[in-house]
Amino acid sequence: MLSKIYSSCVIGINAYAIEVEVDVANGMPCFSVVGLPDTSIRESRDRIRAAIKNSGYTFPSNKITVNLSPADVKKEGAGFDLPIAVGILAALGVIPKEALHKTVICGELSLDGRLKGFRGALPVAISLKDRFRDFIFPAKSAGEASNVEGVSIYGAKALKEVVEHLKGINPLGLAEKECASREESQCSCERDMKDVKGQEHVKRGLEVAASGSHNMLLLGPPGSGKSMLARRFPGILPDLDIEEALETTKIYSIAGELDGSGLLFERPVRMPHHTISYAAMAGGGSFPMPGEISLANNGVLFLDELPEFRRDVLETLRQPLESGEITVTRIQQSLRYPSRFILMAAMNPCPCGYFTDPHKRCNCTPNQIQRYLSKISGPLLDRIDIHLEVPRLNYEQMSKRRSGESSEEIKTRVVGARCVQKERFAGKPAYLSYNAYMNSSDLEEFCVLSGEAEELLKTAILELGISARAYDKILKISRTIADMERSKIIETHHISEAIGYRCLDRGLWA
Repeated sequence: MLSKIYSSCVIGINAYAIEVEVDVANGMPCFSVVGLPDTSIRESRDRIRAAIKNSGYTFPSNKITVNLSPADVKKEGAGFDLPIAVGILAALGVIPKEALHKTVICGELSLDGRLKGFRGALPVAISLKDRFRDFIFPAKSAGEASNVEGVSIYGAKALKEVVEHLKGINPLGLAEKECASREESQCSCERDMKDVKGQEHVKRGLEVAASGSHNMLLLGPPGSGKSMLARRFPGILPDLDIEEALETTKIYSIAGELDGSGLLFERPVRMPHHTISYAAMAGGGSFPMPGEISLANNGVLFLDELPEFRRDVLETLRQPLESGEITVTRIQQSLRYPSRFILMAAMNPCPCGYFTDPHKRCNCTPNQIQRYLSKISGPLLDRIDIHLEVPRLNYEQMSKRRSGESSEEIKTRVVGARCVQKERFAGKPAYLSYNAYMNSSDLEEFCVLSGEAEELLKTAILELGISARAYDKILKISRTIADMERSKIIETHHISEAIGYRCLDRGLWA
């Protein structure tokens, strides 16, 4: 008695079809699973046996062999519980085998037959929609997958419901689409830019960074408002479009961090502590899972007290900041995860924090200051587009009533600037339609400078000795500033402002 059913496993951000073959034969009672299963799959035998019995069906006292094909692909996760249980019942004739040919089934079983959610429902539906039309998932996971067009997603709460659906006795209903609404996304941001007093030049820099998706470093003494500004930065970013939302939700589904929220339209914000390990930042494990770098994809990665992070942790940022993805290599496999985020970092100018403070004396020696700043490598700093000083506020600024622009007003202008870029880069994927991701040919085509602007840039290069990468950064920032003014040509004041956002290139703290 042989049956075959289709399931899936997720490797990286993609899912692959897995044939679950179940053979129930005469012989000594045993239950074996072959095909490179991990520990959670091998342990499923006891869960499946109890779930079938407690759902009112008879578990066979025969030799049961389960093969997960292809056999050379490592399988992991508890999502194979349900297809194996359905395969056993189909081999016994409880379920008609013809009902299984065009259906993908995934889910974890509890001992009483109820279904629990599993990681990766959305990538399974996206990756297999060209081969299969019907998908049966636990009700907790079906909502996120129902956002995929062109497929039928059925949500079940128990094994018995799946069996009755496949027998045609009591068909399951289609899962309703679940998503975090755009209204909820806007209301969820309690921090508003109008709460920040003074620091108008920093707010302007944040608007430029948001408009062109530029990375940013804030430098200043303790209490100057660096963290306060950085925490309000996500509030001026536009919501995710549908393409970005699907990619972001896929990563969170794989990591098991959706919590039933469905499709995500709010940009992710990750704020890891400076004690984070290399593996937690980059991703890892026997089956490499997304780390903080990938979980921040299409959103913001905020690193407070940047020099306090371990050197190897900071150096993991170099590849994703340059290429927009990170490669996680382990003995068993090598996986790539998308990692296109805005890096927002904050740091003090010295160990005590008061090197640039005009009112408080710094107790650090020049060597201590140099060692502190050198914790951040030059190549990493080169990959950060904007470096801005955040000075301490004076009494008049602190005692003044709030009068600045709200995050919603700034966000409206940011959306307008990004629309200009999307028109320019029409035809490219959504994540490449920002100035920060322009390549060399884009810079030549779209960064057209006026004669005076070109002379100013030449003078800056000769006097500051900036690198080729920093030169490209200045051009990209200038293009963003010009887009904010709807100017096709980059003028002198655009270049001047862009150079002003590179304080470390100007050697202010050398």
